[in-house]
Amino acid sequence: MSGSLRIVRLANFVTPVSGGLRTALRHLGAGYLAAGHQPVLVIPGPEYRDELTDQGRVVTLPGPVLPASGGYRLLADRRAVARTLEELAPDRLEVSDRTTLRWTGRWARSHGVPAAMVSHENATGLLRTRGLPEPLARTLADRLNSRTAQAYDTVICTTAWAAAEFRRLGVQHLVQAPLGVDLEQLHPSRRDLAVRAKYAEDRQPLLVLCSRLSPEKRPGRALEALAELRRSGSDAVLVVAGAGPLRERLEARARRDRLPVRFLGHVAERADLSGLLAAADVVLAPGPIETFGLAALEALACGTPVAASRSSALPSIIGSAGVAADDSGHGFAEAVGELLERPERQRREAARERAERYSWEAAVAAFLAVHEGAGRSASPAEEPLGSSR
Repeated sequence: MSGSLRIVRLANFVTPVSGGLRTALRHLGAGYLAAGHQPVLVIPGPEYRDELTDQGRVVTLPGPVLPASGGYRLLADRRAVARTLEELAPDRLEVSDRTTLRWTGRWARSHGVPAAMVSHENATGLLRTRGLPEPLARTLADRLNSRTAQAYDTVICTTAWAAAEFRRLGVQHLVQAPLGVDLEQLHPSRRDLAVRAKYAEDRQPLLVLCSRLSPEKRPGRALEALAELRRSGSDAVLVVAGAGPLRERLEARARRDRLPVRFLGHVAERADLSGLLAAADVVLAPGPIETFGLAALEALACGTPVAASRSSALPSIIGSAGVAADDSGHGFAEAVGELLERPERQRREAARERAERYSWEAAVAAFLAVHEGAGRSASPAEEPLGSSR
């Protein structure tokens, strides 16, 4: 399809200050705008706002804070969202929430608007982090995913790992489109020994965790890994960049166990973050349900290898530029040791080379291929795949 498209994007669970979803939305919106389209992002916030930004128009609707989430807000007022969609009159709809916003797929179908849902998480894994056993989590995830797939014309997954949930249901309208990384701002040239000296002495291995401090990210595993390393004789130190509901608990744990951990909170300046990632010897990515892991990819772009949960999608993304770790403190400590045994120049060059496979230009092109080629409209009478209503 030629011509400018008004691509309206809806997203929940966007953190107030940072996070992989916020980063992805920003880069995709900027890419759509550069390609001549009209991106409009609708997100929840404390009050109504309507702004023009470098990622296109951003409309913020008042939404309540999700309890115990550390600040996540929801587009909970369906009437307000529907009214906003009516006013925006989208040519395409892109939704980043398969649960509370699933109803927008029906809205789009009733208005003849092709709609895509972007799967940013693994539903089975997410349910397991809530304490559900594997069989029950899988059953509930299949039910959720089948209804989601039925509601939208296209399901977009960023990795094969994320797409596997839908493939096992036989979903046909599935597209795999990887995300990207800013290869210019995040670069090995950001490595500065003065930055490193702020956190570690010359011979001390510097570990960095760049993550939201929430239960599904398993940030405590970074502290467990540090404790294991120090018990084995390593003089490693850890810097934690990120905010979230678990921060106070993690700080108390570090004090109790006398672990050398620096908590920076949210690092607002991208230059400061890239400098920190480039200064690290190893970046830890303990989240077991990461479907793409932008923070890990940003570390690779800075020339820093990654130890990642083998349960997540990250092992296939980081490849030989990192190590897949067992989901335990001991497992991550072993992964860090393996990475540090490699010659520094070799491990840093391998990290950068791996990151260069993922550009935002390619990601934008993949997402726009969905929107520009859209037009299929499933029958509202079809039953959800693989389950009953």
